[in-house]
Amino acid sequence: MTTPIAEGSSTVAANHVLVLNSGSSSVKYQLLDMSDRSRLAVGLVERIGEETSRLVHTPLAGSDAESRERIGPIADHEAALKAAAEELAADGLGLDSPALAAIGHRVVHGGLRFTEPVVIDDEVLKEIERLVPVAPLHNPANIVGIRTAQALRPDLPQVAVFDTAFHTTMPEYAARYAIDVETADAHRIRRYGFHGTSHAYVSRKAAELLGRTPEEVNVIVLHLGNGASASAVAGGRCVETSMGLTPLEGLVMGTRSGDIDPAVTFHLKRVAGMSTDEIDVLLNKKSGLVGLCGDNDMREIRRRIDEGDERAALAFDIYVHRLKKYIGAYSAVLGRVDAVVFTAGVGENSAPVREAAIAGLEEFGLAVDADLNAARSGAPRLISPDHARVAVAVVPTDEELEIAVQTFALIGQAHN
Repeated sequence: MTTPIAEGSSTVAANHVLVLNSGSSSVKYQLLDMSDRSRLAVGLVERIGEETSRLVHTPLAGSDAESRERIGPIADHEAALKAAAEELAADGLGLDSPALAAIGHRVVHGGLRFTEPVVIDDEVLKEIERLVPVAPLHNPANIVGIRTAQALRPDLPQVAVFDTAFHTTMPEYAARYAIDVETADAHRIRRYGFHGTSHAYVSRKAAELLGRTPEEVNVIVLHLGNGASASAVAGGRCVETSMGLTPLEGLVMGTRSGDIDPAVTFHLKRVAGMSTDEIDVLLNKKSGLVGLCGDNDMREIRRRIDEGDERAALAFDIYVHRLKKYIGAYSAVLGRVDAVVFTAGVGENSAPVREAAIAGLEEFGLAVDADLNAARSGAPRLISPDHARVAVAVVPTDEELEIAVQTFALIGQAHN
């Protein structure tokens, strides 16, 4: 879609999309030109509401990409977006630009209703608000970002792209927990999954890397960042994923425990006298790698292992063991696996994690070539030997581009 917008006697092609990712105290943003999918600018506003708020803005189009930084109080999300808009305007890319076609918002939880991106109206916003009880840490911040952007550009299409949408194709037997059905339905308890934009993008790019269409391949995607999740993707559709009602379930993460016996929470309440909030903080912020060894940076953990640190080594082994369990389980779910794909910060950059996760899985047709695995590159690439029956790949994720693509496509449909 290229929508000409009159500006005086000239017309400008509206093919820019601003992507916003609003957190509780931060706003990440990227401006993309969808004519060639290039980035025009990226930025981050963090520590919103503090005296030491920080904005870092990097123009990327027609410049040397030197960043500009502001330090000082930014009171709220409205002030944060206005500050970001000022930086974009300084580059001739302001929110009033006729080239701006839409604003795409990352929304973490879309429940079962939102299976694809939607243009935001009052009813959509109300439904996102109704989902706050199942996403109390994320949806409120997403809503603030949406309302602020609407106030700044009420005439511009605002699109919600949901982290959960890609996973709504899971069959009911994979999405349901084995608890009382009436209780589950009354409180929307089921597996929703997260990181969906990343899993969608990476599984599609993996198919391209194999020279096939998404409909032809079965892929296991391992999104390994500070938050981590796995998905089983059959013919372009998610059939299983590791995160559940919340992003706590599944793999060992930077600060989250991942899979744990639910009775641990009862035990901590009864025996340790911990409150529900204290247990919540323990499992979400003081567990995972940081709970096991005090670090959630895989580079630091590997450095400590090289120095003989046994606690770091155990944390690494627990992390990798969980990965292997999911690779094996999802191989059984898919029946046939064409590729196992690593992505996100750890997945893209930690050769030792990739090597250890695949080691010993030769009977599954999996292997890693040491030289290919060690080589650093920002491009999608195979790291398995030619003889391997199942490809092992590294595909850098691009959630912002995926949000922009989905936003632009939806706006194009609306104009047709």
